[in-house]
Amino acid sequence: MPARKSDGTGGEVLIEFVVQGNVVKVTAIDPKTGTEASIVGPASAPRSVLESNAAKKLLYVLKKQRGEA
Repeated sequence: MPARKSDGTGGEVLIEFVVQGNVVKVTAIDPKTGTEASIVGPASAPRSVLESNAAKKLLYVLKKQRGEA
């Protein structure tokens, strides 16, 4: 089950981690729109860094969809 965290703008982001060997796929999901953005990083990286990078990518994707990027 994905973890829930704030996106820093008062919204909510779901974060999902899938570890495959020495890499981890982190997916950030906007629960309002269902938009997803994923990153892949080393499994040894701090979880907070991976979460932050996935959330930043999701915000970029959402802005791009709205024509703001």
